[in-house]
Amino acid sequence: MKLRFACGLFVTSLLLAACGGGNDGDGYIYPGKDGAALPFTTLQTLNNADKTAIRNGGFGSAMAPHPTLAGHFYALTDRGPNADPLPGAIPGGKFFLVPTFTPHIGLFKLDDKGQVTLVRTVALKDPKGRSITGLPNSAFGSTGEVAYNLDGSKVTLDPDDDGVQGFDESGLDPEGLVAMPDGSFWLSDEYGPHMVHFDAGGKEIERINPFAADPRNRAGRVLPPELAKRWPNRGMEGLAITPDGKTLVGIMQSNLYNPTSAVGSINLTRIVTVQLDTGARAQYLYKQDAAGLANSDIVALSATSFLVIERDTKFFGRDTGTVRKNLYKIDISKATNVDASSSTLNHPAITRDTATGLLVNGKTLELVAKDGGTDNNYAAGWTALADVGIQPAAKTLVYDAVKEMAYPHDKMEGLWVIDANRVGIINDDDFAIEPNGTGGVRQKVLGNGKEDANTLYVVKLAAPLY
Repeated sequence: MKLRFACGLFVTSLLLAACGGGNDGDGYIYPGKDGAALPFTTLQTLNNADKTAIRNGGFGSAMAPHPTLAGHFYALTDRGPNADPLPGAIPGGKFFLVPTFTPHIGLFKLDDKGQVTLVRTVALKDPKGRSITGLPNSAFGSTGEVAYNLDGSKVTLDPDDDGVQGFDESGLDPEGLVAMPDGSFWLSDEYGPHMVHFDAGGKEIERINPFAADPRNRAGRVLPPELAKRWPNRGMEGLAITPDGKTLVGIMQSNLYNPTSAVGSINLTRIVTVQLDTGARAQYLYKQDAAGLANSDIVALSATSFLVIERDTKFFGRDTGTVRKNLYKIDISKATNVDASSSTLNHPAITRDTATGLLVNGKTLELVAKDGGTDNNYAAGWTALADVGIQPAAKTLVYDAVKEMAYPHDKMEGLWVIDANRVGIINDDDFAIEPNGTGGVRQKVLGNGKEDANTLYVVKLAAPLY
């Protein structure tokens, strides 16, 4: 049974059947070293120089195996095909090439040749049953982004009929996925950030976000307010649930702009846990290998250990310098709970602020890291945090995808722990488009000259995860 934790931890016959696979008689095998591309159709062809094809795929933001069907997995789209204008051309603007796009979940299955086929899709809907879009939120979850068409005109769509054009209060930029045993789904996103619960048909049931005034939150169950200070487009990138099914675990893609964007890019990001029944929460720090990296997915191996993706946005074979596409096993059992609700930290330098969370000598944790300077990967700032009793999650490298397989994609984003020795990974192909450097878009191409495509790889680890 898969609750966005490793299925190999369970020993009932049903679960062993669901978690096994790839053997004779199962009816499917895992793909070979070159991976298996996910199917797609063409959503739209642009009338530009290279006739850019926008693919109706984009299933790469997250993945999770089906709770009971062996050889089946879910994959998630994000908010739809989008791109940034040239710097300064449209302040706060974001191009939405297909503003009507509805984020959705795809159910896929492997066959006896290791190929992937699409079984069905689940379109996401608001509590009234209306299809949502990927357009930004105007109130609870606003990132300051404004939706534009590629021709430079503002998007006028009003999908939630609230009279505010170009925005969708139920709109999501989905990035994390949990498949529950009852057929429902939990998703995390990059706007609010929001954790949203959808029924098996894709209709919103409930949500958790950092905004206490949002009536969609259950009383007493909200995310830490400081998480609303995420970068635009770098929100809650991964979501998991503990093996007992009681606690959601989200990981932020990058550091918060806490208290403001003047923090810039550092190597401190956050993990948050929320108990579904009580709303009790905790936060832990994660130390990235360098500033500007991204944590793209998380899977629970136990109540305190997790597998996470840490990556950059470079293409191996196309970009220069170090390329990072790594899997880390992390442990929070000895990490410090830095949530403002925690009473375990009592150093005299520590205070608590309702908007920015835990403070050290009046500074947010992000500012402590930044103000220590960049030398040795912000070592002075991390030492300052340790001096008041704050320790990050422990981490151990378990797979370097560039070293082991010359991973060709820029965005390694979906993660599936098949068993203790095998892991599935999937990339976000951004609907096969990327900025062309002149204010438009072009086909997204890998370093080997091939067009990018969502691709499932199954890799074997050097040592068991558990």
